[in-house]
Amino acid sequence: MRRVLCSEYGPPSTLKVVDEPDLVAGIGQVVVDVAAAGVDYVDALIIAGQYQVKLQPPFTPGTELAGTVSAVGDGVEQFAVGDRVVATNWAGFASQAVITLGEDAAMNEALTKIPDNLDFDRAAVLTQSYCTMWFAFTQRMRLEPGQKVLVLGAGGGIGLATIDVARSFGAEVIAAASTDEKLDAARAEGATHTINYTTEDLKTRAKELGVDVVVDPIGGDMAEAALRAAGWMSTYVVIGFASGGIPRFPLNLALLNNRSIVGVDWGAWSGGDAAGQSAVLHEVMDAVSDGRLRPQAPHRRPLDDVSVVLQEALDRQLVGKTVLIP
Repeated sequence: MRRVLCSEYGPPSTLKVVDEPDLVAGIGQVVVDVAAAGVDYVDALIIAGQYQVKLQPPFTPGTELAGTVSAVGDGVEQFAVGDRVVATNWAGFASQAVITLGEDAAMNEALTKIPDNLDFDRAAVLTQSYCTMWFAFTQRMRLEPGQKVLVLGAGGGIGLATIDVARSFGAEVIAAASTDEKLDAARAEGATHTINYTTEDLKTRAKELGVDVVVDPIGGDMAEAALRAAGWMSTYVVIGFASGGIPRFPLNLALLNNRSIVGVDWGAWSGGDAAGQSAVLHEVMDAVSDGRLRPQAPHRRPLDDVSVVLQEALDRQLVGKTVLIP
């Protein structure tokens, strides 16, 4: 097998791809031959030691993958060799991954069979972004049909997932991003309106269009302008800070217009509520299977490009989602 090795915390350039013996399934374990591994911004934070979950080097990064079951250990009855699956895993950037199933049945949702009409590439990028936004719109707030959703960083993976999920709920999406290329991707995903915030005034344009919900995965300089554009009884959804800057709002902006500010930490929630995450993932899979969700095909890059791809993620150069192909 081949896997990416993080020997010490640092930038993506320190990662190496190494060859090792194939994995063996132990008791209660499943080995998956990885067809595609999703790349997320958090992967770059993890290898730098800057994520809230600290993995001790040496380790293999990569938090979501899809592939085919190639071996099952004793005690595993719900999976068989040949099953097509998606998995959440801390070692996804590899040609093989081993998944340990829990005694609690809900914990087995770390590994989930995927429908026949979902290819491996799309499956590999569903767990982080789509589950985050499904959780946000169903449990942290309730997105209603007809509401207008302003999405910052709309050309990135979480931004495009937000557009797709919001559209499937009957909302109208205003996509805001820094380049026309990213806005083209947002329109292809279903955004009704677009704002290029390098050439347009975000606050002015967003207020003209009307905003009920702001989804912010980037933070930084655009955050306060987006909050000020949000209308009466609106909700500001905090997903993350991909720009690197954590906004500091005057609290009177929440008081004005009766705005709500809602934090979404899907990772912490899903890690502590396996049954809840199982339900969310199955709802997402069902919505993909019946066509309500239409995830775009991610960009494919070879596993050996891992350092370059993660640096591009840090620099916010990626458009849409990217998968590494072992």
